[in-house]
Amino acid sequence: MADLLEARGITVRFDGVTALDAVDLALAPGEIVGMIGPNGAGKTTLVNVLSGFQRPTAGTVALLGADATTWSPDALARAGVARTFQAVRAFPALTALENVEAAAVSAARSRRGARALARELLDRMGLAGWADRPASALPHADERRLGIARALALRPRFLLLDEPAAGMGEAEGDELVAALVALRDRDGIGLLVVEHDVRLVMALCERIQVLDHGRTLAVGTPAEIRADAAVRTAYLGAATGDARGS
Repeated sequence: MADLLEARGITVRFDGVTALDAVDLALAPGEIVGMIGPNGAGKTTLVNVLSGFQRPTAGTVALLGADATTWSPDALARAGVARTFQAVRAFPALTALENVEAAAVSAARSRRGARALARELLDRMGLAGWADRPASALPHADERRLGIARALALRPRFLLLDEPAAGMGEAEGDELVAALVALRDRDGIGLLVVEHDVRLVMALCERIQVLDHGRTLAVGTPAEIRADAAVRTAYLGAATGDARGS
């Protein structure tokens, strides 16, 4: 299909170590796909490949039918692929509003249009009350939502979220789930969610892909992933009962 963001046979090697081994992934507009797996499984490496921060050793990245394997992060962002990072890269001295506005301006919006969009996105992410506070003053959960708002300012077709709920409590995670579902429902953005919080992934995602040692171990609905014996052995284990993986 021409409207997908796809990884096709992606292999990444670092000094003889295989981080990814022939991994496929497809993300459609309006779809929420989760990616789980133990530390070192290759999840962030795949996000780096899809967003242009890592060149694969083998395989291709396709965006809307075009070969985007060698595109830079800026080129992919202009074409509709945005991402967040495990460490939020906010400008601490700027306000929350200015942080999002700066991202919107970088996407070729006028200053007035960028400010209006920034206010809209802060409101949608539950951050309107923090608009005029410096980013450095935001609590951890709000800082992570600010990172999502900044990525949304690029008006992406596809948004790749690398551990968006890291450090959040259960109630904060539930609020994030609601915000992301509302985002998908309103804008039709395709979301790829890399996350260790299994409970959140099961609640949010329609399809889940499990990586283990750089390979795809399973792909399926939340119910199928919960029932998969290989997944339970390799990763979920007690997490199916206590809601979090390692």
